[in-house]
Amino acid sequence: MNEALCLTTNASAIRPYELALSNQARAALKKQRPRCVWLTGLSGAGKSTLANALELHLHQYGLHTFLLDGDNVRNGLCRDLGMGDGCRRENIRRMGEVARLMFDAGLIVIVAAISPFRAEREAARQLFAAGDFIEVHVSTSLEVCARRDPKGLYRAVREGRIKDFTGIDSPYEAPLAAECRIDTDALELTTACRCLAAILLKK
Repeated sequence: MNEALCLTTNASAIRPYELALSNQARAALKKQRPRCVWLTGLSGAGKSTLANALELHLHQYGLHTFLLDGDNVRNGLCRDLGMGDGCRRENIRRMGEVARLMFDAGLIVIVAAISPFRAEREAARQLFAAGDFIEVHVSTSLEVCARRDPKGLYRAVREGRIKDFTGIDSPYEAPLAAECRIDTDALELTTACRCLAAILLKK
């Protein structure tokens, strides 16, 4: 792609096109209420495991879902981004925008991403109407996450092979008022899924 063309594009001239089919009509066809369930927490907290289990649980109810996992998005849509604070913010901005598009398609969108900064999570929340964004703090402690170390990342940090790691030498800003808080070291997976499903199945 011509970089100069990208830089000179007049963004102010771009206006959203009003679509004939509303997101309410799409949701009605699926007979469900779309939501965005945003799981945030440290690496190793259990976000992906919980998100996968939740999606399977909802599927059994005949609900239409999609899971946006942080690692998967990093390998595709966001593979051009680094791990500095600015790139992490852009990563979450993109995930929020994709989640909103999927929400408009009538889906229950489950996002599993560290998303370390409150401001970016709040920006994602603002893309949705009140009650349509459910922030879930997977609050498993740093000690438990480091002991699990499923990807060997904490070991790499200790050995000096990784810098600016969230929760160690880069901040994680825990939610102040999440709709749900789950410690995967204290709560069984099936119980956690039932708790989240109960929130989603409310009309």
